Amino acid sequence: MEEASAKAKLLYVANELGHEIRVFTNTATSGSSNGTSTLINDEPDDFYDFTPEDYYRSIANKLGAQSQVLKTRKIREAEAAARRARVTKAVIRVLFPDYYVLEAKFKSSEEIQKLVDLLRKVIARPDLPFYLYTTPPKEQIKDFSKDFYSAGFVPGAIVYFSYDFPKESELAASASAHPYLREDILSLNGLDFSCEQSNPNSSDLERPTTVASYDASQSAEPAKKKPTKPKWLKL
Repeated sequence: MEEASAKAKLLYVANELGHEIRVFTNTATSGSSNGTSTLINDEPDDFYDFTPEDYYRSIANKLGAQSQVLKTRKIREAEAAARRARVTKAVIRVLFPDYYVLEAKFKSSEEIQKLVDLLRKVIARPDLPFYLYTTPPKEQIKDFSKDFYSAGFVPGAIVYFSYDFPKESELAASASAHPYLREDILSLNGLDFSCEQSNPNSSDLERPTTVASYDASQSAEPAKKKPTKPKWLKL
C-alpha cells in the first residue's frame, strides 16, 4: 500500500512538473561535529580553490585536447558526433544551501534553461532572484541557451543553488530561515520510482566537484568478489 501511495505521489508531481524528480538530503555534509548545520554558501571563496588533483586533471584534459589537433577536421567531427549520439540523457543534481538535493533527468540536447524553468516551479520563493554555479573553481552559470551536452553536463553534473543578493542583507537572512523547496516537494524526500526508502550514497557531494566528475552510471561501487585459487594450483 505504501509503495502504491509513493508511486502515485511521484507520478502526480512528475505530471505537474513535466519531469521525474528525486529529493534527498546530503547527509555527508548536513551537520558539523557539534551537531550544528552550516550553510554551503557560507564557505569562503578560497574553499573552492584548485587542489593538486584538480590541477593534474586539468593538465590531462589539455593534453587530450592537443592530441585532437593532429586529427583531420572530418575525423574530429565524426568522433564528436559518435560521442554525442551515445549520450542521450543528463542527470542533474541541484544542491541547496540547506543540504537538500533535487535530482532530475533531461535530454542531453535540451537547453540549461529547462533546468531553470524546473527550479522556478519547485522552489518556495520563485519571486526571489537566484543563480546557479559549479565548482571548483566557483563559476556562475550564465549562458542558459547552451544544451547540457555542450555545457559538459553529461552524463551527469552537480550544480549549486544560491539566492542572488548580499548575504548580509535582511532579505538573505529571511530567505535562509525557511526551506528552499516547496513543502510538497520536500515531502518526496527519500522516495523514488523504485520505492527504495533509503538515501543514496552522497559521498560524491562532500566536496564541491567539477562538472564532469559525476557519473550516474557509477554511483554505486561494484561488489568485491572473494579471490579464488586457480584449479591447476594443488596443495
